[in-house]
Amino acid sequence: MNINTITTDDLRHMEGKDGLILQGCGGDLKEWVDGINEMFTEAGILKDGSKFEDVFTFQYGELTCLLYPFEDVKLDIGKLAVWRLQTHENFGGTWLSDFVPNRLGGFIGEPSPEPEKPDCALIGQDGNIFNLVGIAARTLREHDLKDQAKEMKDRVFACGSYGEALCIIGEYVNITDSEAEPEHRPSLRQQIKDAKHTETPQKQKPAKQQER
Repeated sequence: MNINTITTDDLRHMEGKDGLILQGCGGDLKEWVDGINEMFTEAGILKDGSKFEDVFTFQYGELTCLLYPFEDVKLDIGKLAVWRLQTHENFGGTWLSDFVPNRLGGFIGEPSPEPEKPDCALIGQDGNIFNLVGIAARTLREHDLKDQAKEMKDRVFACGSYGEALCIIGEYVNITDSEAEPEHRPSLRQQIKDAKHTETPQKQKPAKQQER
């Protein structure tokens, strides 16, 4: 396993590539990589025994971030999209292809960068696909993107799975939860350990009846 240190400028030269970025990774970075490999394998996101071997770390402001490139791994992108949406509050997950245009000003050397996607706060909403599509379509219309809103809805309702639908929505809007920046988080294994070892409140014993 290799964890290579890069800069945000290096990210801007990665046009044509994509990956998962986790923000605010505290503790041992190796534990984060091992933990994500283990978690994604159990969830069926990583397929055919593949795992992330070459990962990048970089600083964004005061946050330590990890980039898991999609090259050389076999992924179920639909399942990964669902995982990212459901766990964004905990891991601050975003795509490289969204992070660079929205946070860093775009890729360097792109001949014709795509228009910036509007932010759409879908994380934390009712996960019913009709609800999510409705919110995303309304966001697009509010940004004078009526044609894109119709195109997105047609594609979503013609696709074959929930995960694929989320991927399509993500092509048109930048899926967010709030304006708040991600915070530093303890190591992934520590988070899992804390969750598993949360003490169950002891049942109160009934008060002893007074002797008659």
